Amino acid sequence: MAELQRPAIFKWRHFAPEAILCAVRWSGGLEIDHTTVWRWVQRYAPELEERARPHLKATNKSWRVDETYVRIKGRWFYLYRAIDSAGATIDFFLSPVRSADAAKALFAKALADPSHPQPRVINTDKAKCYPPAIDESKKEGILRRRCRHRPVQYLNNILEQDHRTIKRRMRAKQHFRQFGCARRTIQGYEVIHKIRKGQVRWVKNGDVLAQNQFIDRAFGLTL
Repeated sequence: MAELQRPAIFKWRHFAPEAILCAVRWSGGLEIDHTTVWRWVQRYAPELEERARPHLKATNKSWRVDETYVRIKGRWFYLYRAIDSAGATIDFFLSPVRSADAAKALFAKALADPSHPQPRVINTDKAKCYPPAIDESKKEGILRRRCRHRPVQYLNNILEQDHRTIKRRMRAKQHFRQFGCARRTIQGYEVIHKIRKGQVRWVKNGDVLAQNQFIDRAFGLTL
């Protein structure tokens, strides 16, 4: 693609936009220096998440919330994640601590997106951070007062399985060195995971061609 024809976001990049987005989609897969791919992921993964957001299908009102671990510069951080009862990803929040405030931040972040309606029920494990997080979120108007908290461990099995996909990508990355870099990279993992699960309107789960075409359209590479 000639430089004049490139969308502005790719201006002055040495590689073709198609190659850059391929690397961001797969976090590799091309014979390109890994630091170059890393820079592309840092720049374009958050942009893809932002551009994909208006095209996401609405999630349902039964949430599953849990946290898993992420290692950053030798220290364990907490990755809070939420999916709905059908397995659709809702949102994530990366935190240095396991706390009610972190869980509240996840709720607020998720509900800032219009594709996520107010939950009817939030299922969690029996971690002590969730009851105060839900109670305080109701008092602050983040959650509706009629939202029910259901601490039933086995109902979160679907989320435990969903964690594995994200953690498999993180293991391939080996480790993160900075909090901000980790958050931006996870943004990329999460949005690609959403696209692959068929959460984008008119793009089916398993239709790799349509998924790739959606990403290209999001960046103005195709009509």
